Amino acid sequence: MKKTVLIIFFGSLLACQGQQHKKEHAPGTANEYMHQSSVEELAERFESPERDAYQKPEKVLAFLGDISGKKIMDIGAGSGYFSVKLAKKGALVIAADVNEEFQAVIKERIEKEQLENLTTRKIPYDSPGLEDKEVDMVLVVNTYHHIENRPDYFAIVKKGLKNKGKLVIIDFFDADIPVGPRHQKISIDTVISELKKAGYTHFQVEVNLLPYQYIISSKIE
Repeated sequence: MKKTVLIIFFGSLLACQGQQHKKEHAPGTANEYMHQSSVEELAERFESPERDAYQKPEKVLAFLGDISGKKIMDIGAGSGYFSVKLAKKGALVIAADVNEEFQAVIKERIEKEQLENLTTRKIPYDSPGLEDKEVDMVLVVNTYHHIENRPDYFAIVKKGLKNKGKLVIIDFFDADIPVGPRHQKISIDTVISELKKAGYTHFQVEVNLLPYQYIISSKIE
């Protein structure tokens, strides 16, 4: 079976950078907010039933379609919330994150659950760490608002996507919702505007699947 590639960005991509990067982020940013919690606390939050209730992972997986045999790079994988689920659906997953502690958490899960189709990759905070045309899909879950210099960042992501590859972004509505502080939310219009600057041209927007999050996808032609 031909192996293809999918990439996921989960919410901890820049949430838990090493302390050496904290000084590079102004107080009040999403990254500073996340630094207030330990990796253990964040992992517990990421894997909680409360998250399951609003994240609705089975609906997200159904939205992504048949991923069996596809390779998944979960950039900002955090505790592996989506990485593990995608691997169990038959995808070949690369769980990437800037934080070594989260990488260690995922490695423990790989060993415990014997997920031979799930590997880890440590990446820098300012780059997705992709080779040209390496992947088929990039899924960015609860992470877009953590990334700085987004047009430049996602231009690199675009180069890493194969022909017919797809970028999928899931993030919180810019509204008063019971998840996360309002000032960290990014509107759909802003995301699309920034992605256009990065070179993306075709967009599909889904606002009804999840209660607190939108889904923006862009296919590379």
